[in-house]
Amino acid sequence: MKNLSWRQLLPVATILLYTLFLSCKSGEKLYNKGKYDDAVNAFVKKLQRKPQDAAATRLLPDAYKQAQLQREERVNAYLRSNNDLKWESVRNEYRALQTLYSKIHSSPAALKLVQPKDYSDAITGAQENAAETRYDRGMSLLDSRDKASARQAYEEFSAALKLIPNYRDTKQRRDEAYQLGVINVVVSEIEVRSPYYQFSADQFRDYLVRNLQQRNINQFVQFYDERIARNENLRADEYIALRFFDFVVGETYVDRLQREVSKEIVVGTTKDTTGKESNVYKTVKATLYITKKTVISKGLLDYRITNTTNGQLLRTDRIPGSYTWLNQFGTFRGDERALSDDDKRLMGGRDMPPPPPSDLFLEFTRPIYDILARDLQSFYNSI
Repeated sequence: MKNLSWRQLLPVATILLYTLFLSCKSGEKLYNKGKYDDAVNAFVKKLQRKPQDAAATRLLPDAYKQAQLQREERVNAYLRSNNDLKWESVRNEYRALQTLYSKIHSSPAALKLVQPKDYSDAITGAQENAAETRYDRGMSLLDSRDKASARQAYEEFSAALKLIPNYRDTKQRRDEAYQLGVINVVVSEIEVRSPYYQFSADQFRDYLVRNLQQRNINQFVQFYDERIARNENLRADEYIALRFFDFVVGETYVDRLQREVSKEIVVGTTKDTTGKESNVYKTVKATLYITKKTVISKGLLDYRITNTTNGQLLRTDRIPGSYTWLNQFGTFRGDERALSDDDKRLMGGRDMPPPPPSDLFLEFTRPIYDILARDLQSFYNSI
């Protein structure tokens, strides 16, 4: 590195001094505002750069003492409270104090001024008490043997494991709570009045069940096809009955239209006696013959969600759906120049057969499926 002159070094030195000055001022400001944890961090950082700094040397011991006093007072307040989960708050306070312990130990200059207290044993004790509290709450809920309580128990056991992995038999208890709390939802087979549409209805149901399973709407809700549930002797907690009714597939309308069109067009130019040119216009005419074939498919899906234990109807609704297939084509007689751009687009084409009824069935059920899937997701998300 080439040598720098004092004029070049001066700005750098000025910036460093200014930074140190701000750091010191920042620590003092934090101390004066009662933000003792932050003040300790600021002073330790300052001493790492300047071990003899007067302000940091003077204020760090008291900043640590005040931070310690402040947090231990909070610990005592938590311990006096009737809050079941107080040990988690106690642990958090001890963790904050242990962070200051580690921070001071990172600076030899700071360690000469303060002998911080090691709170690692206190943290361990608080975590054990917190995990025991969560475990006991979970066991109490599990004893209720109802699904809602079991799901709460699952959360309590999960919280215990976050505090202390492998705590006692918490994993087994959590699995037990899950199995008791899970809701098995069976989606019914769909019967339609015509066997011709049965395959399409089965496709609708299969896709719905598969999509609900893949969405993982709620960890406590499992969806099953009725056929699979029956084969596996699975007991349904809730049953979704699906039924299509008032549906029409392939209702066809044919409209034949005849329309006269005309347009004034320029066919040439002429000059007057002064030599000025002007356009020569002519009216051209044509007759349009348009065939419009419309095929309408529509229907309603009725769905009901029932609690299989007590027969309670949990939710019911009817969802409409429709699909319109359209084919237009036309011919004309007369002068093509009379046709507009829209008219020209209708010309040509041919009489095409509509899609097969099974495809029309799937098309009109597509919007029904979207609404039903959203309804079920909303309903089971709230559990």
